[in-house]
Amino acid sequence: MNEICEEIKSFLKKYNLASNNLTYLVGFSGGFDSMCLLHALKKTAPKNRIIALHLNHNWRGEESDREEQNCISFCEQNGIEIYCEKLSPDVAHTETAAREARYEFFQKCCEKFGSNIVFTAHNKNDNAETLLYRICTGTGIAGLRGICENRGAYFRPLLNISRRDIEQYCKYNKLTPNNDSSNSNTDYKRNFIRAEVLPKLEKINPNVIDKINSLSEIAKEENEIVEEYLTNILEKISEEGKIKTKKFLKLSIAVQKRILYKIFTENHLEYDKSRILYILNFLQENSGSKSGKTCSLTENLWIFINNDFIELVKDKKTELPYFHILHEGKYEDKNYVFEIEKFDKIVRKFPKDSEGIAYVDLKNFPFEFELRTRQDGDFIQPFGLNGTQKLKKYLNEKKVPNHKKDSLLFLTQDKEILWAINLGISDKIKVREKPTHIMRFYKKES
Repeated sequence: MNEICEEIKSFLKKYNLASNNLTYLVGFSGGFDSMCLLHALKKTAPKNRIIALHLNHNWRGEESDREEQNCISFCEQNGIEIYCEKLSPDVAHTETAAREARYEFFQKCCEKFGSNIVFTAHNKNDNAETLLYRICTGTGIAGLRGICENRGAYFRPLLNISRRDIEQYCKYNKLTPNNDSSNSNTDYKRNFIRAEVLPKLEKINPNVIDKINSLSEIAKEENEIVEEYLTNILEKISEEGKIKTKKFLKLSIAVQKRILYKIFTENHLEYDKSRILYILNFLQENSGSKSGKTCSLTENLWIFINNDFIELVKDKKTELPYFHILHEGKYEDKNYVFEIEKFDKIVRKFPKDSEGIAYVDLKNFPFEFELRTRQDGDFIQPFGLNGTQKLKKYLNEKKVPNHKKDSLLFLTQDKEILWAINLGISDKIKVREKPTHIMRFYKKES
């Protein structure tokens, strides 16, 4: 039974986790898999701080409480720290809700214990079950990779170990794991695959679990090739993290869809073929939009396209400043700084509009300005033009995406825009001979 300890030892070396000063967090239900992992990890890394994390899902009343107590007793007997929490009965009794609750619990524990190492006891059988589930619900090559050994703070050292070997380890070491009665409930899809589907597939091939895991390894290798190819393509068609619309549309439909798959998987979004096709159709239909269109991916994430770029838009609520400017000087809040100073030298080289600096002539304006976001009725006389135009038209001509318009800031007097920060100044304050002032606007370093 030393094979499992050796597997864990190799795993720790592979991911540079063998140092004695690390704190290991271990998801611990008290079942065969997690008890085997916790016991073997304690034998393999006895000098490390190991904390078992038990989340009582509170689904089965007294049975759930007995399982929690069994976990506590096991840890006390083996000199392992344990931290437990119990879910509210209001949490939905579904596989998805349970999984989300577990990972929220793990994340909170990472912060509580100052560790970014969480071990979970997924094994070879779990991986096979996951692949079968994804095949039934629809997946691509990325989905056929199965469960990852490592993703972020989560590490799975038993992925190459079968459930049979895990059960033998527990028997050999006289461990008494919990036997969750809900595991026999085939109303849960994964339980159905485990109890009904895999036994029938084993009649076709007794080694079907190994064969499915072999498919997973092949898919990982194939996906690495695809990812390398996509990375090269994205480097050629992207600029400052945004995809160039025209270059994207010149790619084959297959590559366009694969890029969308990549976007979905990297942002941990649920997807299927119909969802990918829907987003692709949205991009194609709106690729000629000047001001741009957005399509919701989640409650807080959208995909945006105009005739120049495609990008993801996250709902980041930023508190923008408001400054009432009555004199020269420095105005600031907790995030931003605006400075306006007298300046009467000849300027040989003017900064770019996007640099947050402007040399201006304010001698025809009384010194009372506002720095604020846009309002209804705002207008500007664009640099180099004689007449004024509505701010909306000005922003559209500057090709400012709709989702960014409310995060722009303007130096104004009443409804007239004098400086659209990072876009341009009004013709009324342009320097004809020498400037009267220099203005700067910037965000504080965090």
